Amino acid sequence: MPGNGEALTRRTGTRSGEGSAFVLSRGVVVLFAVACGAAVANVYFSQPLLVTMGHDLAMSPALVGSVVTLTHVGYALGLFFLVPLGDVADRRRLIVAQLLLLVAALAAVAAAHTAAILLAGMAAMGLLAVVTQTLMAFAASLAPPAGRGRVVGLVTSGVVTGILLARTASGLMADLAGWRSVYLASASLTAGLALVLSRVLPRHSDAPPANLRYGQLLRSTLTLFARERLLRLRALLGLLVFAAFSTLWSSVALPLSETPYFLSQSAIGALGLIGVAGALAATAAGRLNDRGLSRRTTGTALALLTASWLPLAFTRSSLWALVVGVILLDLAVQAVHVTNQTLIYALHPDAGSRLIGGYMVFYSVGSATGAIAATSLYTVAGWGAVCALGAAFSCLGLVLWAFTRHSLPDPAFEAARHAAADRQPHER
Repeated sequence: MPGNGEALTRRTGTRSGEGSAFVLSRGVVVLFAVACGAAVANVYFSQPLLVTMGHDLAMSPALVGSVVTLTHVGYALGLFFLVPLGDVADRRRLIVAQLLLLVAALAAVAAAHTAAILLAGMAAMGLLAVVTQTLMAFAASLAPPAGRGRVVGLVTSGVVTGILLARTASGLMADLAGWRSVYLASASLTAGLALVLSRVLPRHSDAPPANLRYGQLLRSTLTLFARERLLRLRALLGLLVFAAFSTLWSSVALPLSETPYFLSQSAIGALGLIGVAGALAATAAGRLNDRGLSRRTTGTALALLTASWLPLAFTRSSLWALVVGVILLDLAVQAVHVTNQTLIYALHPDAGSRLIGGYMVFYSVGSATGAIAATSLYTVAGWGAVCALGAAFSCLGLVLWAFTRHSLPDPAFEAARHAAADRQPHER
């Protein structure tokens, strides 16, 4: 495997020899990571700004709550209806077009002077933010099979960082220049990224191999799930780990804002920075996957995820226990997430966008389930019950892995085994 400073070079033959040779350098991978982080951050900017937005536009509490809901609904729709286009369209053009449309949606949000315009802009922004998954599939397609896990891990680290920094950055910017400045700044950054990516990403001159109409394309996503058991299992694992992830992050502000801490919103938002540890796990998990250790990585991560709820249960009496639990949970979730994406992409590289988009639908369902269940449970049963819920999601994931780990071939493991077998005759 090449070192960090070396370029990963590959003919972009994942899609039937489209285009010419392209050098996927570490700098280009970092660009993918930055673009993914910037795009997905838009989904989370609004969370610390809801009260300010509501006051500014005279919105009722119920209407303010629908800001986040509509953003996530738009994102879920984009995963199913937009991301699969990456398998039949020129990905460079598709990415640039989505980014430019995202700029327009962000500008509409920043300029909104009525609740209707704001909500429409938020829904459109969520829909177009799925360019993150198109970028992820493109990066995976450009990486050599032996280094794909490392590339997916690095790009995922950008996604993790974008999610974690979004809340903190939006709160600080809003305090300095108002909530509209957050979306104006994001629009400017997105426009700049569109320009850079249009110049850096490879141009594909050949027609894509999948000659499907749009309806056929969407149906083929469902067909892939019906046919590939590994995809179904990994998607279910993704649902469970992100349900656990959302159980924590959607409700942890509640005990921290009460006795004995009474932390401010900015202080609670800064807690998310601890989760940057998850970005490190994403890179490490990618490397382990390239070595054929996907099963072991998944099992270890799920065990850590389950164990993380023990220190998290002591949050009311110790902030250090919370810190330890957050680090363990984020490390575990991102390790499973990277492994899942790397394995399912290896099933059918020519259908990478459909595979990753379909998988991310389960991610969204898990996130929504954890958020709704955790906030409702906290109201009636307290923090201990929330931790029990998170532990239950985590245990279910560990049990699923334990009962299925030997029943399916692991694409990365098989590739590593065959590569080792091929080397043996030459070493004798």
